[in-house]
Amino acid sequence: MMLRLCFLMAVGSQLALAEEPAVEVQSEVAATTETGPLTGLELQRAKEFLERLNNETSVWYNRGALAQWAYDSNLTAANLVAKIHMLSEAAAAGKAKWAEIQAFPWQRIGDDEIRRQFSKHARLGVGVLEKKDYEDYENTVANMQQEYSTARICEYKEADKCDLALEPHLTELLMSSRDPEELKHVWIEWRKATGEKVKPLYPKYVDLINRAARLNNYTDNAASWLDDYETDNFAGQIENLWQQMRPLYLELHAYVRNQLREKYGDQIVSRDGPLPAHLLGNMWAQTWEHIADFSTPYPGKKLPDATENMVKQGYDANRIFHLADSFFTSLNLSAVSESFWTNSILEKPNDGRELVCHASAWDFYDGKDFRIKQCTRVNSEDLSTAHHEMGHIQYYMQYKDQPFPFREGANPGFHEAIGDVMALSVSTLQHLKKINLLDQDTQEDPEAMLNYLYIIALQKVAFLPFGYAVDKWRWNVFRGSITPDKYNCDWWKLVHELQGVEPPVDRSEEDFDVASKYHVIASVEYIRYFVSTVIQFQFHKSLCQVAGQYDPADIAHKPLHQCDIYQSKEAGNLLGSMLKLGSSKPWPDAMEVITGQREMDAAGLLEYFNPLYEWLKVKNKETGAHVGWTSTSKRCVQTRSQLQLVDSPSTA
Repeated sequence: MMLRLCFLMAVGSQLALAEEPAVEVQSEVAATTETGPLTGLELQRAKEFLERLNNETSVWYNRGALAQWAYDSNLTAANLVAKIHMLSEAAAAGKAKWAEIQAFPWQRIGDDEIRRQFSKHARLGVGVLEKKDYEDYENTVANMQQEYSTARICEYKEADKCDLALEPHLTELLMSSRDPEELKHVWIEWRKATGEKVKPLYPKYVDLINRAARLNNYTDNAASWLDDYETDNFAGQIENLWQQMRPLYLELHAYVRNQLREKYGDQIVSRDGPLPAHLLGNMWAQTWEHIADFSTPYPGKKLPDATENMVKQGYDANRIFHLADSFFTSLNLSAVSESFWTNSILEKPNDGRELVCHASAWDFYDGKDFRIKQCTRVNSEDLSTAHHEMGHIQYYMQYKDQPFPFREGANPGFHEAIGDVMALSVSTLQHLKKINLLDQDTQEDPEAMLNYLYIIALQKVAFLPFGYAVDKWRWNVFRGSITPDKYNCDWWKLVHELQGVEPPVDRSEEDFDVASKYHVIASVEYIRYFVSTVIQFQFHKSLCQVAGQYDPADIAHKPLHQCDIYQSKEAGNLLGSMLKLGSSKPWPDAMEVITGQREMDAAGLLEYFNPLYEWLKVKNKETGAHVGWTSTSKRCVQTRSQLQLVDSPSTA
């Protein structure tokens, strides 16, 4: 995940006009009633003002990032007060400059690049709120994050041992335990410790962020977030992409359900119902790769997992990130600076402090300070995560010389895709052999390759409906069509519709299960991850072709799923030419640089997984697996007492 401070939302391309009374200021470029383009002295003053605006904004962002880092890496009350104070000052400064922007006719500037910079500054984000409301917003989000990051649950069958944190305890337990009752316990208790506790705060958060959106001339925050993508009917495009990929997901879902039934029995997993959320190896059932040990198509074939050799070879967090850094330098891209290694937090500190463990990459807006904060574990999953986070860092470094408003991804999904493109190469058998993390005698026969594709599908394809559901739910919350009294039940309706997943027990509106996910309580827009999952395969396909590792005319010998762009300077140079653009151009222009296409397209993803898709269709037909799912037997009601009333014997 990339960190982008929210006191000035330097994204979007439309002028945001406030609905509050205009602030009277003496602009550096006086407003006029003329309609022609700015010329001469007027244009020169506008350029000078923009340069000062960029410089001052980057300084405030730097200060805000330092305060945010101090708090996120040490969750103390004092650090929270310092963070809120700094962000509030920065918001006030940004709002003052925003008022000046409104006071002169920058829309009359003929130069597209200069006008685009002004348009990004003109959208203020939550910084548009009045000081009291802004601080209320920051405190609300911080309090939700505090509850989440300090949440602990008790051990199964040992109620007096209550120090299990999400990282690493619960994450590793969900990966390894095959006791359905223990898994149910973890699933339920994590939601009690997180979502249930923050539910009273969430309506206030929604009200405040919607208020900011309206002051920025949007109908609600859904419209604000969607405008980040600078595309008409972007939500409709997402739905079309999902429908394009849904047949693949349905076949994967049907196969996995059959494997779960064989493992846990018909009493726990039905033949045609949704998948039980607690049995999929992940706290949110968003990826399923941790059940590969009993569900893989050909269990006799060695899986391409690097964990065993990483442990044997004494890998630690530092070595994992040096390995990721070397991948980028092999492409003729930039190495991280020494300050990265000095300032980053790459493993969970053992000094007793609480911190936000969720992996994140940070830009400190000074063109030289870039960091990662990650509680790294030594396994193949965190090896992939390290490459993902280093992808953010590489993007930061490549566009660092752009004017300040353009120091961001072409759209939020681009930023998430870059590291994942690298991970597609890193996870191949060929690459793991090259870097000595997979035994050289690992077979590359068709069955082993199908196992490989299956594991990647459990990560990528299984994620798609979850990535869509999180923001489809929030769009409806921001629009008011999902109200606080329906938060939880409407969430499960959406999960059932898109994912075909059900909770292990009945739920009520006293629960708030969607808020057991960090991005929801941290106000991080999530559709970027869906977008990333699609476009990373578009990027991968083009980069592989340039690297000579993929040939669409000879996929029998050079298929897309076996491509490794490691050490290809041609691929790196092409990628770098896009990264350097930042957001200086609309994202279709950036997409075209790499792929020659101007639209998102799932064809690359579908081609990558086609061998698995064809196998799944045959296998599901052979086994009589039900494709799709019927309604769930789990109920969601208003209060828990209603469940107790229904389940109690009649007193009549």
